[in-house]
Amino acid sequence: MFENALHISALLTSSLLFGGMLFFSASFAAFLLKCLPPAEARVLIRKAFPSFYTFVVIASLIAALLALASSLFSASILALIALSTIPTRQILMPAINTATDAKLKQRFLVLHGLSVLITLAHIVALGFVIVDLAA
Repeated sequence: MFENALHISALLTSSLLFGGMLFFSASFAAFLLKCLPPAEARVLIRKAFPSFYTFVVIASLIAALLALASSLFSASILALIALSTIPTRQILMPAINTATDAKLKQRFLVLHGLSVLITLAHIVALGFVIVDLAA
């Protein structure tokens, strides 16, 4: 019974992470960029992204620990998401901000593109985790 509760909790936590990442990256950031002047949108996005990445790290670690009881595959993917988010938050995000501030458009595009690819890879990986845990 306890193992079943851990399994369901892992599935729900992974689903929360999947939905949160999808909502934030596809809706929230785009909404800000559409509705606010660029300078104001940039300020809000810079304030929101550290919290977003912290959410990803914490939720994926919790889900990984919960998934250990039922799926080493899912637990490993969730742990990799957490581990790869830390340098994204601590290194890549500040580099993107620095490129923006220095008006290095090409560097910004490359770095931002990398952050988008990382987030998309995390979302796809979470899809596999959810399918695995739901099976």
